Amino acid sequence: MESYKYLLDIALILISTKILGLLTRRIQLPQVVGALIAGLLLGPACFGVLQETDFIKNIAEIGVIVLMFAAGLETDVQELKKTGLASFIIALLGVIVPLIGGYFVATIYNPVTDQQTMLQNIFVGVVLTATSVSITVETLKELGKLSTKTGNAILGAALIDDVLGIIALTVISSFAGSDVSLWVILLKILGFFIFCGVVAFLFIKFVNPWINKYKKDLRRFVILAFAFCLLMSFAAEYFFGVSDITGAFVAGLILSNNKKTSYMLNRFDTVSYVLLSPVFFASVGLKVTFSNMSATVVVLTVLLLVVAILSKMIGCGLGAKICKYTNLQSVKIGIGMISRGEVALIVATKGMSMGLMKDEFFAPLVLVVVATTIVTPILLKLAYKYQASREADVPMASSLVDKVEERNDLEKITQNAANMHEEMKEIHK
Repeated sequence: MESYKYLLDIALILISTKILGLLTRRIQLPQVVGALIAGLLLGPACFGVLQETDFIKNIAEIGVIVLMFAAGLETDVQELKKTGLASFIIALLGVIVPLIGGYFVATIYNPVTDQQTMLQNIFVGVVLTATSVSITVETLKELGKLSTKTGNAILGAALIDDVLGIIALTVISSFAGSDVSLWVILLKILGFFIFCGVVAFLFIKFVNPWINKYKKDLRRFVILAFAFCLLMSFAAEYFFGVSDITGAFVAGLILSNNKKTSYMLNRFDTVSYVLLSPVFFASVGLKVTFSNMSATVVVLTVLLLVVAILSKMIGCGLGAKICKYTNLQSVKIGIGMISRGEVALIVATKGMSMGLMKDEFFAPLVLVVVATTIVTPILLKLAYKYQASREADVPMASSLVDKVEERNDLEKITQNAANMHEEMKEIHK
């Protein structure tokens, strides 16, 4: 009987994550929050129905790799070049300030005594650097403010923020459990980026032209792309001591600019939506236990939440102000970058597996991710309500906004086509 229990575990995860995901969508929150709550309810934190087995861990690990690969595929390198200096400055300060803030809060509870404790504290800052703008995009669309100067700045900065966050993760993860010298580690990191550059050059020069011309069975590209993602993940860990999710993200970046990218991304999204994402986000909830949530840990959670909110508002807001945005626009940009999401959870989970995340920090950081997701749309709506009586937010065209809306339209078209196909079958019966 025990050998079949994993089937029941997966079924419970899928049902609970989807039901709670739909409920959270009803209150205009991402389904990720519902999946996290499902894991918390089913796991040791609440009812203890499920435990994190090796099977769930392995599925979740593949889920992380696919999520980061998809994030790389979604990152348009050409758009990255066009975002400009303003988006870069906003993103850079939006990474530096949370990194420093997270480090100092962690140091209060985990005094630095050696390299390991210092890395653990820095890693808390790395988790807080992540930004998930999906909830911000939905809120701005609801308010009709996505195609504005502020909306463009948030999208551009978020794009760069992801890349800067991955670079920070790459550097910190290279030090995990390492007794070799600093120079050897830095050379390995440099070697990794050179390796990625060479692979990218070969793909652009020789592989992309062939992919763009190929017109036959496109499903082959999905299989080959996934194999390439796994190989890059393996190479990153095995040869360079860099996190496997960094390799997956870079693999996605390399494949992000060919004519089959949308097709591949659509297929990976389907697999991720059906199985991998629910299992991963539920597994994050399964890792959380509240048995050691003492008054001290509760205070830590509150401090991390305050730092998570203020550090993005100050960092990104200051960056926007430097780039000549008005005070109100700077505040809105800062608020729009507050929400943490899947990337923060992925980084935190990776830190746990690498020994870079203290157990005491994990539950507070998961709660911070949920809280920032709830707080962001509320603050953003208040900021726009205040703005309505102060200054106009002029609409402006943007290829970044067009890309976001095109992605949503593609999903709707795909579902409508499937419905029409079923209707036609009924007519012909």
